[in-house]
Amino acid sequence: MHFLFRCSPDLDSGLSVRFFPNSAGSPHPVTLISLVTTALRGRRRQYEARDRLIDLSQSELRLQNTLETLEQQVEERTAQLRHNEEVLRQSQKMEAVGQLTGGIAHDFNNMLTGIIGSLELLRRRLARGRTDDLDGLIDLGVTSANRAAGLTHRLLAFSRRQSLDSKPVEMNALVVSMGELLQRSIDESIQLDMQLDQQLWVAEADPNQLESALLNLVINARDAMPNGGKLVVKTRNEHLDATFTDAHANLAPGDYVMLSVTDNGCGMPQSTISRAFDPFFTTKPIGQGTGLGLSMIYGFSKQSRGHVAISSEVGAGTTVSLYLPRFGGDVPQYLPVDAPHAPYARNGETVLIVEDDPAVRVLVSTVLSDLGYAYVEAGDADSAVPILDSTQRIDLMISDVGLPGMNGRQLAEIGRQFRPDLKVLFITGYAEHAAVRGGFLDPGMQMITKPFTFDLLTAKVREMIHI
Repeated sequence: MHFLFRCSPDLDSGLSVRFFPNSAGSPHPVTLISLVTTALRGRRRQYEARDRLIDLSQSELRLQNTLETLEQQVEERTAQLRHNEEVLRQSQKMEAVGQLTGGIAHDFNNMLTGIIGSLELLRRRLARGRTDDLDGLIDLGVTSANRAAGLTHRLLAFSRRQSLDSKPVEMNALVVSMGELLQRSIDESIQLDMQLDQQLWVAEADPNQLESALLNLVINARDAMPNGGKLVVKTRNEHLDATFTDAHANLAPGDYVMLSVTDNGCGMPQSTISRAFDPFFTTKPIGQGTGLGLSMIYGFSKQSRGHVAISSEVGAGTTVSLYLPRFGGDVPQYLPVDAPHAPYARNGETVLIVEDDPAVRVLVSTVLSDLGYAYVEAGDADSAVPILDSTQRIDLMISDVGLPGMNGRQLAEIGRQFRPDLKVLFITGYAEHAAVRGGFLDPGMQMITKPFTFDLLTAKVREMIHI
């Protein structure tokens, strides 16, 4: 009997050799050797593959351990960087707060000295029966008080809490109307050049704040050219795309009206540019600047949904560009203003005064009483509601916006439920809820900002009651 000799690798027990009957006769020795060689080669490759798998498994384990170590190091480093960033931010915040409070204290102390000093001298002279030359002391006190009011307005502008009366603004007409004032504000050695785009769009902004911003920019440019130079006031249309606006918070892509002021003066280094909008930061000598001009413009631009930018080169000059949104509606045609009415009351006209500050309440009621108005007082909204829900005659309600508890705007809503035609004059010193008057005031409502003159108050009272 003849057998076929067959060899094959066995993964579990090594080389396997099997014999099968073969009717063709005995296998040739060469064939037998070839079969054995092939089986051995296959087995060797199997071991090599197994060794590679073991090596790969070990390498994968080492790589995994390395990655876990790296991840832990990255997390620890990231946490440390965040901590360092928070410490730096807190330090910068405290430095800014210290600079802000120090500047406020310095300026207000000067102003309060003028106010308190003039009042004290008035008291002494009146106690001695001296009534001569009182006007000078009164003017001194009023001037100091107005300076303090201007400071608070600039602070509110910087913090974006001032009350803005945004409306369509023909910027070219505004700039031209200020031409004489701007010319008087600069030296004769400075040439004023107005480059106004004749196809300029209508902007949307508070015209009074825009005038203040332009005057501040011109004065800054003047101070940067002590030896004279050229000052350019320019207007033009600008479309800001997402590439530009994405880099600036509170700025949407769209059409803007640009107002820029350029000088060829001393210029600023980058270190100064980066701090130019900080409150009370100034490079001017003590007593020649409060450091609130640019910060006020910055706050005004942001609150107006616009932008302000500075470009400067040392020795070559500076350009400050103010971007304000284009007005999107139809420009109203303003009617001529009627002649002012006499402020005196008629036929028992009555005003409801809602003010939580007793001093302000007394002053307002006194000046209205002197003009013949009857008045009713309330220290908060809760006290005012029963008066509104009564038969008491009320021709006008004067209310502070920032009342304790229910604010003045909410009180006005309730008041109009009882009296649909109720006219309301808001007074405010901090416009957290009334930052933009257009979205705050309904028809039959107006607003004045503290501190206000009594002439303005009485004119508003007469105007609103007369309408």
